[in-house]
Amino acid sequence: MRKLLLLTIVLSTGLLFIGRLFYLQIYDTSASALSENNAIKAEYDIPQRGRIYDRNRNLLVSNQPSYDLMVIPREVKPFDTLALCNLLSITPEKLKKELKRARVYSPRLPSVIVPTMSQGEYAYLGEQMRKYEGFFIQKRSLRDYQIDFGANFLGYIQEVNQGIIKRDEYYKMGDLIGRQGVEQQYEEVLRGKKGVKYLQKDRFNRVIGPYKDGILDIEPEEGKNIQLTIDATLQKYGEELMINKRGGIVAIEPATGEILALVAAPNYDPALLVGRERSKNYTQLDADSIAKPLFDRVLQGEYPPGSPFKALTSLIGLQEGVVNLNDKVYCNGGYRYGGKKPLGCHHHKSPVQLISGIAHSCNSYFATVYRNTIDKYDTPQEGIEVWKKHLESFGLGNFMGYDLPIGRKGLVPSSTYYNRTYNYPKYRWGTTATISNAIGQGEVLMTPMQMVNFTAAIANRGWFYKPHIIKSISETDTIYSKYREKHITTIDPAYFEPVVQGLNDVYNYGTANFLKIPGIDICGKTGTAENYTKINGTTTQLTDHSVFVAFAPKDDPKIAIAVFVENGYWGSRFGGRIASIMIEKYLKGEVTRKDLETWVLTHSLEDEYKKPLEGKPFPINDGKKISAKFLAEENQDL
Repeated sequence: MRKLLLLTIVLSTGLLFIGRLFYLQIYDTSASALSENNAIKAEYDIPQRGRIYDRNRNLLVSNQPSYDLMVIPREVKPFDTLALCNLLSITPEKLKKELKRARVYSPRLPSVIVPTMSQGEYAYLGEQMRKYEGFFIQKRSLRDYQIDFGANFLGYIQEVNQGIIKRDEYYKMGDLIGRQGVEQQYEEVLRGKKGVKYLQKDRFNRVIGPYKDGILDIEPEEGKNIQLTIDATLQKYGEELMINKRGGIVAIEPATGEILALVAAPNYDPALLVGRERSKNYTQLDADSIAKPLFDRVLQGEYPPGSPFKALTSLIGLQEGVVNLNDKVYCNGGYRYGGKKPLGCHHHKSPVQLISGIAHSCNSYFATVYRNTIDKYDTPQEGIEVWKKHLESFGLGNFMGYDLPIGRKGLVPSSTYYNRTYNYPKYRWGTTATISNAIGQGEVLMTPMQMVNFTAAIANRGWFYKPHIIKSISETDTIYSKYREKHITTIDPAYFEPVVQGLNDVYNYGTANFLKIPGIDICGKTGTAENYTKINGTTTQLTDHSVFVAFAPKDDPKIAIAVFVENGYWGSRFGGRIASIMIEKYLKGEVTRKDLETWVLTHSLEDEYKKPLEGKPFPINDGKKISAKFLAEENQDL
C-alpha cells in the first residue's frame, strides 16, 4: 500500500510538472512575447503610396525616395553626440529631445529621430552608421508633386501622433498619414499594406538571420492609384485667375456630379508641406490669420448667396402656384414695405415678369414672389417650413455628402430659428421680417459648393448627383453607390424651363450681357452679396462680395460653375468675368475673350483687403451708390 501511495505521489507530481510546462509552452504567450521582444527584431517595409491622376490621366502626385534615421533606445551605446549632430545638422538639444521622446514611446520599438532625409544626406550618413549602435536608417517614400497648385483638394501627409497610434494599431511611431483633401479621404486606399521581416538575434543582440526561415514575413503591397475628376488644366487656369483675390471657384459636370475644378484662394504650392521644412512652412501658413491660405473657402466659407438665390425664389413660387409667367410687378427703384428702408433695385424697364425679372435681377419682383409664397399659408411659421423643405431638396442647409473631409452645412433658417430670434410668442413676426431672404441677403448662408450644386440641379431641370472628386481607383470603375444615386428636387420639371430662359437672358440682355462668349449659349446669374464684419467691436459694412453662378450649354449642360470673390464689388465685375472665361476654357480648350481674361489677370483686390486694417472707407453698392466716375472707368476697362 505504501509503495502504491509513493508511486501515486511521484506520478501526480510528474503530471503536474508536465501540465504546467505544457501550459507555459502552448497556452501562456507572455513568455513567448517577452522572448520575441528580446530576441526577434521586426523590420517594417513601408510601401509607396498610390499615385494620384486627374480625369485625363495626367499625373498629379507621385513619390520620391526619402530616409529616416531611426533609433531603438535600449540598444543605444555611448556615442559622440556632437559628431552625430554635425552629421545630421541638428542641435544637441534637438537630439536629446527626440531620444527622450523615443524612450517614452517604447525602449524596445524603433522611433524616428530625423525624418525625411534626402538621398545625399543618406549617402553621407550611411558610411558613418557603424559608429552608432542602436541607430539605423529606414527607407520610405515622400510625395513628389508634379504640379504647383491644387493643395486644397490634394491635402498632404504628416507624421502620426500618439492619439492616432492609440486609435489605429496599423500605425507605429514615425509613420506618415494623409491629412486634408484626398490624402486623408482615401488614406486606406493610398497607404497600401506594410511588409514586415522578422530577424533572429543572438545573446549579443546581433542579427543572425531570418526568424523561422522567413515563413512569418509579409510582403508589402503598394497603395492603389486613384484618378480624380479634376481637370488639371482648368484647375490651374482658375488658380491663376484668382491670384491677388480671395474666394473660390467650383465647377462640376451636371450630368455626373464630378468636380472639375475646386479653387480656393489664396492657395499654396503643395510641395511646401514635404520634407524637413514641412513643419516650419505649415506653421507660417497657419499663422496667416488675414489671408488664411489653409482655409478652403469653397467648402468652409459660408456666405449670403445674393441674387443667384432669386432663381430658387422663382422656382418655389411657381411650384406653390403664387406666380405665373404673365404676372407683372412694377418696380420704382426698389421694394417698399412697412415704412422700412426699401430693398433697392437696379434701374431697368418696368413692369417685369418672371423671365425679365431674372434677367434684370429685379428685387421688387422677387420680394413680391417670396411674400406671396410665405403668406399663402395661415402663419408665417408654416410658410417658412414649406419654403425650407423646397430648399433642402436642392442639398441646401446640410452637408453635401461629397468625398472630402471638411465642409460646412450653411444655413436655411427654420420657423424655430425665427421664433427664437424674435422671442415669439412675446413678439410676433411676419413675412416682411424675413423679406431679405427673397434676394439672398437674409439669413440664408451657403458655401460655394452648395451654390454650384443648386445651379447644376437647375441645369438638369430638377435633379442632381452628389458632387464628388473620385473617378476611379486603380483604373477600375470604383465609384461609391451614393454618388450614383439621383436626387430629385421638390420642384416639378416643367417649372424649370422659364427659369432657365431667364438665366439665359441674363447674358442676352440682362446684367451679364457684356460677358457673352461667341458660340456658347450660357445661362447665368449675377450676384452682389452684402459684406459685414466686426471691427473693434463695431459691425461695419465692407465692400460687397462678387457672386456668379452659371451653366453651359443651355440645353445640353457640360459644366456648372459658381464663383465667389470676396470684396469684389458686384457680380459681373469679377465673378461674371471669371465664370465666363472658365466655361470657355473648358468647352473650347482656349479663351477668345482675351479682354475679359486680361482684365481679371491685371486687376488685384489686395488694396481692398488692406482697408479694414488701415481704417479706410468702403464703397457700398446697393445698386445706386457706385459713382458715375467709377462706372466710367469700369466701362473703359471693358
